[in-house]
Amino acid sequence: MSNTFFKSIRGAFLAGVIVLAPLGITFIVFTWFVEKIGGRFREDFFFFLPDHLLTQTNLVIFWNFLATVVVLLFVTLLGYFSRYFIGRYIIRLTERILKNVPIINALYNTVRQIVDTFSSQNRAVFSKVVLIQFPRPGLYAIGFLTRIVKGESQERTDDELWNVFVPTTPNPTSGFLIMVPKSEIQEMDMTVGEGMKVIISGGAVVPAWDEETQKTVDTTVGVPEQTSIHTKQKS
Repeated sequence: MSNTFFKSIRGAFLAGVIVLAPLGITFIVFTWFVEKIGGRFREDFFFFLPDHLLTQTNLVIFWNFLATVVVLLFVTLLGYFSRYFIGRYIIRLTERILKNVPIINALYNTVRQIVDTFSSQNRAVFSKVVLIQFPRPGLYAIGFLTRIVKGESQERTDDELWNVFVPTTPNPTSGFLIMVPKSEIQEMDMTVGEGMKVIISGGAVVPAWDEETQKTVDTTVGVPEQTSIHTKQKS
């Protein structure tokens, strides 16, 4: 009887932890972000305020949050500014300087590659998340569909080939370009962003999928309509 009672208590406690974990982690991350960003620039942005008001315990979180908002607004304005000639010129000049500094250039190039992978321009290159057998039959890997194979590679085979990029985990900036027959490609319902999360997390983060409400998504982004791949339905 006592064992059953304690098991019930333990199960209820674990259920409570599971319910509160997302909220708790979100709060911790938000607090850390505000403290690191806003706390770093609080005194610089609000230097005109008296010290006793700026460092008052019950107001510190407010000033940190306000400073964080200012930083985010500055980043947004920088994004708008970068679209114009002078902004692009300054950014290119800064990148050129960083790329010539030892050690820093390696770090900058790595971060730049990761950012470019998730930028909207590069995401548009990937039209669909697909499932293929790789690196051998019987093993499966998630890849990103790019376009139909053209040129000599296509002419030398009787199959209709598609270019599929299979990224490595957890760094999606490197991977394998594979030319896969259309008949061996299974398209998936997850978005490119969700597919990236699966890759980076090593499969720990997987988007929810309901087979009963699945929707077949057209994969004809940037390719002719007659070359779309249709999802194989389970009988």
